Amino acid sequence: MATCTVKNWEGGDLAPVELDLPVAKESSAEHILWLAVKRQLHNSRQGTSSTLTKSEVRGGGKKPWKQKGTGRARAGSSRSPLWRGGGVIFGPKPREFDIKMNRKERRLALRTALQSRTDDLVVVEEFESHLTTPKTKEFVQALQRWGVDVEQKILLILDQKQENTYRSARNVARVRVITANNLNVFDLLHADRIVMTTTALDVVKATYQDDTKG
Repeated sequence: MATCTVKNWEGGDLAPVELDLPVAKESSAEHILWLAVKRQLHNSRQGTSSTLTKSEVRGGGKKPWKQKGTGRARAGSSRSPLWRGGGVIFGPKPREFDIKMNRKERRLALRTALQSRTDDLVVVEEFESHLTTPKTKEFVQALQRWGVDVEQKILLILDQKQENTYRSARNVARVRVITANNLNVFDLLHADRIVMTTTALDVVKATYQDDTKG
């Protein structure tokens, strides 16, 4: 169980909240996180790279020169992989990189990743009302009041997409904004600091607290 201090817009401390998610055993936690990250990175690959083989390259139907008597090496086509403009040997072709992982394992990996980052987690009170218009400067100042270095990689987790918050944060190079429904292992582990609103934390608890939902 971890206790997280909740901060308001001005940076003051509010009543703490607890985060206690069922996690993987210590002996298997590293492996299941590795599987989850591997799956996410593989499944994000498009797999659309394609090259032309000798039979697919245009041209090359005519034999370049006669078989014997020229003193040159035998050649049957100008589209041989050995020739410039020829086909590619064993080049990439469209393929699927998807890796399957059981739903219970995926949820367990996500809970484990989030629970392991509680030391780098900053829970803040809902602040959309303070950004009446998109203001990057005000957002950066708020991060500094919360004790978050804007030079670090920051993951901001909201309960739902908030236009003013999103437009205020998108100009900060190292800030990534996602919603609680799009929580994923890679982003949780890749960020240096995680900022989560109280409403987003409620969504996470409602979704992942009960392990029987598996």
